[in-house]
Amino acid sequence: MFFFENERGLGVLQKLIILAFVGLIAQLVDGSLGMGYGLTSTSLLLAFGITPAVASASVHLAEVVTTGASGISHTRFGNVDKEIAWRLIIPGAIGAFLGATILSHLPANTLKPYISIFLMLLGLYVLFRFIIKNNQSKQKKRKKMTKAFFIPLGFIAGFFDATGGGGWGPIATPTLLSRDDIEPRKVIGSVDTSEFAVALASSIGFLLSLGAHQINWIWTIALMLGGMIAAPIAAYLVKILPSHLLAVFVSGMIIFTNIQTLLSLGKLPTVWNSIIYIVMFILWFSVFIFTIKKYRNTVVKKGQTSETMQIE
Repeated sequence: MFFFENERGLGVLQKLIILAFVGLIAQLVDGSLGMGYGLTSTSLLLAFGITPAVASASVHLAEVVTTGASGISHTRFGNVDKEIAWRLIIPGAIGAFLGATILSHLPANTLKPYISIFLMLLGLYVLFRFIIKNNQSKQKKRKKMTKAFFIPLGFIAGFFDATGGGGWGPIATPTLLSRDDIEPRKVIGSVDTSEFAVALASSIGFLLSLGAHQINWIWTIALMLGGMIAAPIAAYLVKILPSHLLAVFVSGMIIFTNIQTLLSLGKLPTVWNSIIYIVMFILWFSVFIFTIKKYRNTVVKKGQTSETMQIE
């Protein structure tokens, strides 16, 4: 079964290049932000007319390779807290397997708009969590991490990751960052590393439920290759790029793509669709400019504070 039911005039080679590029960008964002690969890739595949179960299965199969490469890269750069990673793995894998099994037995046409709404809400959540809320605080002494915290977190994040094609990072990363006693780069590295088990469990669930014949392995491999190239680069960029700019980029792309999918299912006049796209772009661009200015002001203030301390 080939993925692209909606050809849109694209040749096979062009599709492969697009998917490889999507995999590269998605992993670059995911590895730098701790989220985004599943949301970005699944949103694009849904926009091409792929059923939710097959789209999620394809993305998770690609993630088995990309998250493995990402985990190795993050470990080498010292971005992984092994205690956090291990505590997330088992509940995350169980939730992902159950989510994949349930999604595979649900009707695709009925489910597609709900999956798009879920992905769009996650995109809005990413935007809110990293841009509007933005309440980063100073590093505090590590509190004791209990099973009561990690078991539900891992299970819920893994379940929604499989059913929505993305959700592990958007749920696990902000939740851990909200503790304000864990270094941000350790959160991102640990979540990305533990995602390997989640992707593997999801893939097994999908393969058992859908069968390998439902997967177009050429497109999946294209996503894998792009992600593998980006994985080591993203692990390095965690230390030097502002996460808020990446959050604006990926959340805007996710929201736009899934609104496009929802509008395609409706019967609005073309002019209204165009108006909605223009308004969305203006809002996204405004938030992006606002974020850049805010980041520059933060850098200037830090520089002034540093100079004051040196003078004193």
